[in-house]
Amino acid sequence: MIKVGIVGGTGYTGVELLRLLVQHPEVNLTAITSRQDANKPVADVFPNLRGRVDLAFVDPHSQELSHCDVVFFATPNGIAMKDAPSLLRKGVKVIDLAADFRIKNIPLWEKWYAMEHVSPEWVKQAVYGLPEVNRDEIKKAQLVANPGCYPTAVQLAFIPLIKAGVIHANTLIADAKSGVSGAGRKSEIQTLFSEASDNFKAYGVSGHRHLPEISEQLSNHHQGPVNLIFTPHLTPLIRGIHATCYATLKHTVDLQQLFENHYSNEPFVDVMPFASHPETRSVRASNYCRIALHQPPHSEVVVVLSVIDNLVKGAAGQAVQNMNLMFGLNETMGLTQVPVLP
Repeated sequence: MIKVGIVGGTGYTGVELLRLLVQHPEVNLTAITSRQDANKPVADVFPNLRGRVDLAFVDPHSQELSHCDVVFFATPNGIAMKDAPSLLRKGVKVIDLAADFRIKNIPLWEKWYAMEHVSPEWVKQAVYGLPEVNRDEIKKAQLVANPGCYPTAVQLAFIPLIKAGVIHANTLIADAKSGVSGAGRKSEIQTLFSEASDNFKAYGVSGHRHLPEISEQLSNHHQGPVNLIFTPHLTPLIRGIHATCYATLKHTVDLQQLFENHYSNEPFVDVMPFASHPETRSVRASNYCRIALHQPPHSEVVVVLSVIDNLVKGAAGQAVQNMNLMFGLNETMGLTQVPVLP
């Protein structure tokens, strides 16, 4: 059994990790930390886990974490880079669900996250945890930087096109929408029910922290710079991301065959029939990404629709997928739940 610790177990990604890990046949939950709720039973904070998790939260500096085989950091940006290195030096594997190790360009990371990076040496060693791209590297990794939610949906839409060289890499547009859980489990005016409900708005149009992450990864695939316009929106949903991605084609290509071939062996990417319209509810509470392709008549533009659950394939589920790879398990173990409808 894999002894698992979770740092930051009281956020939405933390409780989603717990929901998935208690159903995993090879996991033994060992330590779940929370400063605010230390010594309080986990099931008292999250009643959905009654009868499934009998642990109490412990202080984040508990020595129990050092006895784990893997520790998930479901914490705000800036925490893992400070606390993970001591665990890594003891041989513990770490999966960070925040952004501390995602961007290799340290000055760029410091610019966007407005803080000094205190563990640049570990950034060099971290593997970007998108299994559909870095599966072999993840299997050998000690530290995995779990991708962001928007970056997961957008990259899975663009990567087949970029790798095939069939689009102009300076024409990329990602128009993406997210549910309010993407903002985290904290009190903010814009995510209050009376503010977010019955409302729809763009934000971060002049620059969003996920933009450099997406651009860096897509540039790696293109082996050169890409030009991406990324506009996120807040929707009156709890869960879900819908990314509508546009690019200009260089020449005529069978888009459906291209995507079906690219993702033919990917257990969590579903390429739907051409001109389909995937819905966020079709992936709710699951680790799946559903993709559909469109090409408007008399146009050289390809439109890729990509939907995920931001808390699962966009966070906790992908982290568990990475854990499975790191420990030589079946990649889908503990992650085959059918999406929830209605």
